[in-house]
Amino acid sequence: MKNHDFAYHLTNFLTVYLPRHRNASQHTILSYRDTFSKFLLFCQNERGIPPEKLCLDMFSYQLIDDFLCWLEISLGAAVSTRNQRLGALRSFIRYLQIASPEHLLLCHSILALRSKRNARPLVKYLTHNEIKHLLALPDASSWEGRRDLALLSLLYDSAARVQEICDVTVGDVRTNAPSTVKLSGKCRKSRIVPLSSPVSALLKQYIKERALDLSGKATQPLFQNRQGTSLTRGGVSYILTKYSDKSKGCNSNPLPTKLTPHSLRHSKAMHLLESGVNLIYIRDFLGHEDIKTTQIYARADPEIKRNAILKAHVDDSAPQLPAWQDNPGLMKFLKNLG
Repeated sequence: MKNHDFAYHLTNFLTVYLPRHRNASQHTILSYRDTFSKFLLFCQNERGIPPEKLCLDMFSYQLIDDFLCWLEISLGAAVSTRNQRLGALRSFIRYLQIASPEHLLLCHSILALRSKRNARPLVKYLTHNEIKHLLALPDASSWEGRRDLALLSLLYDSAARVQEICDVTVGDVRTNAPSTVKLSGKCRKSRIVPLSSPVSALLKQYIKERALDLSGKATQPLFQNRQGTSLTRGGVSYILTKYSDKSKGCNSNPLPTKLTPHSLRHSKAMHLLESGVNLIYIRDFLGHEDIKTTQIYARADPEIKRNAILKAHVDDSAPQLPAWQDNPGLMKFLKNLG
């Protein structure tokens, strides 16, 4: 059993512990699985340990630290990716503390590894005019163009994460007033987001055209590819990149080259803030747990900072005194001093 303890516990962690005890989403499980695939690749190529020979006694603080450095140096992973992989390993180690208490001391040493500090990048977002330009690019004469227009409009209007958009079903959309969409976010948390009238009308037309309003289709994905299956995260990113490239040939002010689905989420949040919407409401709209996460938008807009400073400014300057040369009484007093 000892030679196979790592394989046993890793299998149990991915197939039993995460889905049953942690209620982890399929996306989270796949992300953790990818982390361990890379870890096994590192052990085999860099340490000469084949997967079938790896056991828990070979685990150490140094092995995990070397793996994280290998991710950055050899694979060119970003600091955020490195920290994400460390998070997956920590989750496995916390599981081991209960499942294999004889390795408790080893677990404590590995849990001492800290995430690497990462410079917070500036929030990149599109202006109102750039959003209008983006939504004018899809060809409304083709079904694919109309799908893309509905997709991009909902992606911006709801400020949804890309996976949330991929998971939206026909039944999640309410086009009758008040129009809303149900988004299933991180940790299986759902929220109801209001939709603007133009986007609601666009989705209603799209659903009718695609015959998705028929009975029995409520559970079907709202946005599908040519094969009739749900669009993937990569598929949504491909669509955005396609229109970003298209904008270069038809406008003197093209869209940013690195346009991601999250750019539209950032854009909606910034536009809400610029319109004077309270951060608390924006937090709930975006599905953030902590208001600190939402505050990055307030820090990103210099005009918002300027207006806040001007509103808080108090004119405490001293009143100006009259020039002493223009005061006859004072002048007479000074002459009499001699």
